[in-house]
Amino acid sequence: MPIIITDDDAMRLLSIPEAIEGMRVAFSDLATGKAVNPPRLRYKSGTKDPRRNYFANIHAGAVQSYEAACVRAGSHFMLMDERNSERRTLDNPDPVNWTIIILYSLKTGEPLAFMHETHLSGFRVGATTGLAVSQCAREDAQVLGLFGTGNQAFPNCRAICAVRPIKTVKVYSPSVAHREAFKRRMANEPIEVVTVDDPREVVRGSHIVCCATNSKVPVLQGEWLEPGQMVISICNSDVIDKRNEVDETTFARASDIVINDWESVIGNRQTELLDPIEKGLVDRARVHELGDIVAGKVSVKQTPDSILYYKNNTGLAIQFVACGAILHRKLMEEGTNKVIPGEWLASKKYSLPPV
Repeated sequence: MPIIITDDDAMRLLSIPEAIEGMRVAFSDLATGKAVNPPRLRYKSGTKDPRRNYFANIHAGAVQSYEAACVRAGSHFMLMDERNSERRTLDNPDPVNWTIIILYSLKTGEPLAFMHETHLSGFRVGATTGLAVSQCAREDAQVLGLFGTGNQAFPNCRAICAVRPIKTVKVYSPSVAHREAFKRRMANEPIEVVTVDDPREVVRGSHIVCCATNSKVPVLQGEWLEPGQMVISICNSDVIDKRNEVDETTFARASDIVINDWESVIGNRQTELLDPIEKGLVDRARVHELGDIVAGKVSVKQTPDSILYYKNNTGLAIQFVACGAILHRKLMEEGTNKVIPGEWLASKKYSLPPV
């Protein structure tokens, strides 16, 4: 019978190393044709409330190695605030997240679980960043520069620290209060967190620079970058939301660019990458998919004299499949009373009314 997997279950049962390994399996399957992941579908609709647009974010895909598939049905409201137009603000009328992830069995087709999304949303992005860093970053990276202090910055920071011997994290946010709150949140981690007032200080002397914000405009200027750095960003444009955390100089200075999925670049019209390619600032041959690196089809490594850019360019359903399959197995082994009777969901197969 299908079960409910809550945010609390996910926080309690899924570790960063497990999630990174889950991403390795999922992206390897994607590169070898054993996973399916069409580009995400996003749309927005006006509402009777002039302050808000309805915003849907839908993912679907399957991973054969986990014998599972999923649909993530994202349901949000976007606050229309002209005074804060440089950032996208999600604001539901009720202070809850109604987004649901449905995990399906590839053996029977039945739903295995209905999952909360709030924790997993940022966690799977961070785990994917951790996978990219583990594959591409210099082994002795010790200094991380971080733009952002919110729900994406925290898991991305922890995942990077899990795969490289990071000793110092330099963090910047326009808000002093947010910087200090992030420092307190990281208090139990075995690293030194240094808050900085100048965004340039995030970059200066860092081995890895990670942008994990909700900004619609660049927070990182490519002219600040130093040879030998690995740059990461997670904010991306699509057909309804044009934004990017880094400028075109960052693209132009990168010797190689690693992305999650090229099909999504085209399908979602991610102009922040397509435009530099069209202008000749980026050679398409130097843009690589993470799955191809994991599967050994390509080798991309951070070097002392060049800049490597990992653009965590899209969310993929296979990320939720991997995390969901691990959580489902653990929760079933542990036992749970959060069960939905299967007959509530199943209708008669191909049953048609008489003509």
